[in-house]
Order: sequence, then C-alpha cells, then structure tokens
Amino acid sequence: MGFKKFIINKTTVTILGIIAGVAVLVGFYIYRVNNAINPTRIPVAKNEISATKEITADDIEWVSISSSFLSNANVITNTNDLIGKYVTTGTSIPEGGMFYAEQVVEKRDLPNSVFEEIPDGYTIYQLGVDETTTYANSIFPGTRIDLYIEAEDPDTGRIIFGEFVQSIEVLAVRDSDGQNVFDVTSGGQPAFLLFAVQTDLYRYLKLAERISGMEVVPIPRNRDYTENPGSTEYNNQQLINLITRYARDMGGNYSSSSTSSSETTTTE
Repeated sequence: MGFKKFIINKTTVTILGIIAGVAVLVGFYIYRVNNAINPTRIPVAKNEISATKEITADDIEWVSISSSFLSNANVITNTNDLIGKYVTTGTSIPEGGMFYAEQVVEKRDLPNSVFEEIPDGYTIYQLGVDETTTYANSIFPGTRIDLYIEAEDPDTGRIIFGEFVQSIEVLAVRDSDGQNVFDVTSGGQPAFLLFAVQTDLYRYLKLAERISGMEVVPIPRNRDYTENPGSTEYNNQQLINLITRYARDMGGNYSSSSTSSSETTTTE
C-alpha cells in the first residue's frame, strides 16, 4: 500500500513538473512574440547624408520597427542625440538608414574641424606635448596660452627663457592617433596642441623645432587677461634673431623680421 502511494505521489510530482515547464516555455514564447510585434518609432535618414555633414531636423524622418531589432543594436532613438551633430569621416548614412552611435560625432571630433577656424593670414601649427607640458592634461580646446622659447644663448652659454607669442587660442588637443583627447574613445594621452599662428611666425616655430636644445613651451593664461603679463629678459624680436642665427649656423637662409610681440596674438 505504501509503495503504491509512493508511485502515485511521484507521478503527480512529475506531471506537475511537466506542466510547470510547459507554462514557462509558453510564457517565454508569448514574451518573445510580444516583443517581436511591439513596434518602436525611431529616426532614420530621409535622404543620404554624406561624411562630415551636419545632421538637421530636415534630414530625419520616423519609421516604426520591431523593438526586438533594437535589442543588440547601438541605434540612436532620440533626435536630441542627432540634430546639430555630424556624420563621422569614412562613412555615410544611406536613405532610410538608421543612425548608429559610432557614426555620429560632435563637430570638434571631426579631424578637419580646426581648419574651418583659421583666421586669414594664419596657419595651423601643431605643437608636440605630453601630460607634463599640458599640466596633467589641463589644457583644453578654447584655452588661451602664451608660447615661450627655452634655449641656450650661444654667446654666454646661459639658458634663456622668453615670451615668443601671446594669447593663442588652442583649437584642438589630439592624441597620437589624431583623435580628440577628451573623446571617450581616446586613450586620453595628449600628443599635440593645434592652434593658429601668423604665417611668418609659423616658419620660426618650425625652425625652433629643429634646433637642438631649443624648446617651445606652452603657458596657460586667463582667457580674459588681455594685458601684457610682464616683460622677460628676451622679447619676441630677440628670440626671432636667435632662431635666425641658429638657422644660419645650420645652413639655412632665413632673415629675421620686425614682428613684435604685440603683433603675434591671434584674434578672438
């Protein structure tokens, strides 16, 4: 009698287990079906948008797709994350195409964005830096800096340090791969500061790079500080003369100009 009761109980448990398992499967199936047919509205490109183009409201239309399609896709669903942004280089968004996060960037993250901000008569200069010369990565786009030159005086052998250019606005801070240092995809190691200088000064800065023992040093300054922060032992013209002298010793043919320190500031 006890054995028979045991068999009945065991059978009951088995049946209940099967029923529970079927219920779970049915519930999961219903959940998947509901997700599959549950439509979600997302923005897509009304027409093809080419690389480096700004995305406007006129470039966007809305379509409904299955929400399950978005589960594993990095698709942008909010126009606030699109309008005013740019299509990254090396890609385009086709007509009817969805907007993926890796395709959309801020203007400052476009490699050629800084060239649109060059005043007439100026040239982009790229200064090699590291975390030390950027004060623990504390120089940002928009920071105004002065450029000082450190070198050895060939007559006295003394190390000199003088102001060369005043109040330059940093246009970009790039890593060694050319990416914006402050972008989440960058390693965050500054390698270059990009800014605009007058074309004649560009020549002297490039020469200074090639002169052994001569270093161009960025010094941050208050953005609103417009007065001369103080004279140094060697002014702009003296430094130009020094660079020219070194260049002649290296076999170059450069003549110094009469550009003064006050004439070397960039425009706001």
